[in-house]
This record gives sequence, C-alpha cells and structure tokens, in this order.
Amino acid sequence: MKLPFRADHVGSLLRTPEVKENRLKWKNGLISAEELREIENIGIAETVKKLESTGMKSITDGEFRRDYFHLDFLKELDGVTVTGGIDANPNAKAAEDGFTPPKLSVTGKLKHVKDIQVADFNFLKSVVTQTPKVSIPSPTMVHFRGGRKSIDINSYPDMDEFFHDLSKAYREEIDHLYQNGLRYLQLDDTNLAYLCDPKMRAAAIERGEDPNELPKTYAALINSVIDGRPKDLTVGIHLCRGNYRSTWFAEGGYEPVAEILFNSINVDAYFLEYDDERSGDFAPLRFVPNNKRVVLGIISSKKRELENIDDLCKRIDEAAQYMPLENMCVSPQCGFSSTHHGNDLTHDDQWRKMELVVNTAIKVWGES
Repeated sequence: MKLPFRADHVGSLLRTPEVKENRLKWKNGLISAEELREIENIGIAETVKKLESTGMKSITDGEFRRDYFHLDFLKELDGVTVTGGIDANPNAKAAEDGFTPPKLSVTGKLKHVKDIQVADFNFLKSVVTQTPKVSIPSPTMVHFRGGRKSIDINSYPDMDEFFHDLSKAYREEIDHLYQNGLRYLQLDDTNLAYLCDPKMRAAAIERGEDPNELPKTYAALINSVIDGRPKDLTVGIHLCRGNYRSTWFAEGGYEPVAEILFNSINVDAYFLEYDDERSGDFAPLRFVPNNKRVVLGIISSKKRELENIDDLCKRIDEAAQYMPLENMCVSPQCGFSSTHHGNDLTHDDQWRKMELVVNTAIKVWGES
C-alpha cells in the first residue's frame, strides 16, 4: 500500500507513567542509562501493541526515549550546542511555566560521528507487526531559530559550507537507518510553518534573514538530504506551529510558503496541521501536485474533546475542492507528546483519538 496510510499519525505519544517516573530518576542519577532503556523497552513494546490494536498501520516508538522531539537528535551532531529559549509570539497561547523552544547554536564543524536513531529503530522493528516509522527533526531546525548569528563565523565563514556539512551529516544518518531496514521516514519541521506567521516573519527580518527567500533555501537543504534516496524509502514532512503541553507558538495559513512547499521540496507527503483556525483554510492545497499525498491533521492532539466523525468527513470534503480526495489521508494535527511532558489529555483520550482517525479513514476511503 502506498505510504502514508489513509489513517496515519505524527509520531509522539504520551509516555507511560513508568517511563516518565524513571526518566526523572535517571536525570537525578538514581538509575543508570541501561536501566532506563530497559524500562523504555517495556513501555514501547506495550504501547506498540496498543497502537496496533487501534487499527493504525504506521507505528512509531512514541518518541519515548526523547525529552524533546528535536533536541535529543540534534545535540548528537558534532558542532551543535543547545542554548536558551527563543522569543515567543506574543499572540501565541503561552504555557503556564513560560516555556519557549530552545535555541540551537552551531559552535563547531558539523559532523555525523555516530548513529543516532539506528538502535532505537532496530528495537522498534523487533516489536511491530505493521510498518515502523521514524520521525527526526528537519535539518532546517539547525538554522532558523538563530539564523546566521547563531552559527560560529570561524567554523563557517561561508554559509554554503555550513549547509553542505549539515546535509552530509543527515544523509549519513538516513543511509544507516535505511541499511537497517527503515522504509518510512518523517521530517518534523516547525520553521516552514513559522514562516506562515507574520510576527515570526518579522522576527526573521530582525535576524537579518529574508522570509521570502528562506523557504527556497530550506527546500534546497531538504532536497540535498533526500534526493537520490532509494525508491522504496518514503519521506514525509510534518509542519508544526508549536506543541508543548497543549500550547502553541505560531499561527497563520500556509499561503506564504505553499507554492515552494508543495512543488520545490521533493518529499512524498505532507503532514499538515488543520485542527483549528490557526492553520487557515484549505486553499493552499491547490498547489499540491498529483504525485504527492497530504495527510490532513484535522483531529486535535491538544484537546481532550473527541471530534465528531461527520464533521471530520465534511472537512475532508472541503479540502477535496482543492486537490483529489484520492491523494489525501487523515491524522491528528501533531504528536501527543512533542516533549516528555505530554499534552493535556489522558491516555484514554489519546487512544480514542487514534481510533477516530482510523474510523474516519474507513468511512471516507473504505480503508485505513
């Protein structure tokens, strides 16, 4: 069956109580990394069974081994340093703890010095009966939040060399994943979605960047990572406007980036947030070419309330005014736990949402 599946999901899941509790113990030095990993193995194996029981055919490890969807991966690249938080959009829904996403700085030459996700993928592969999927942060995450100012001038006086090294590091990791059997990869990208937000665009200008040129730069970067991939490796990209404890950081429809997003980035599919008015209307889907799929994120992973299946079907019909119904799928709008804290839902809420995704796909397309 062509990927993505009609019913799919973004990746992260609410951690089990045991995983959350013991990750804290590990951080406090009370248990070893090996002990934590065994507890994570148990939690992942149990959660995979539950996810498969909902009818989902796309299976992740819930990102149980990560604190943050992006930092745990990116900090393993030589040359990347994690620093303080970015400025939040003043119109965004703020978290009670005042959290804003961290900045990533490049303080040395970028290198892929070890496998990052391979061992985690191999464990996932060993406990699934359906298709295992790995989500990793988009390479654009190393650039956007700090821009040129966050990249050490001595290491990279020439930005072309920076993008070359970043691309090479990503290609090596993806190649190693493929060699170990990965056939379904997802890139998680907040930056292309942030460039839909007028205030985020203004902030980019203040950093000395051109928000009209950045999508072209990022398209070239992503393509340099994935072009030439094996034909049986499906690559999707998820656009996110922020997802921390049911809060968000950006807003705005896809129109400012749509033409480049859909026609200049050589992925196979797009996972798009469409759960509320923050994401605008479906009109930008008119740019989607016929050889690509769009996964409509119309079921909220931020709210406990369960959506009405008939309302979801109507929204899919609305989207089908702009692109073929046959080229669409459905999913939650984001993960349920982009950070280890998790969104403001229960595990039961999460599984009901997953079942709703599957049932919606069956009702609309006759398949999940």
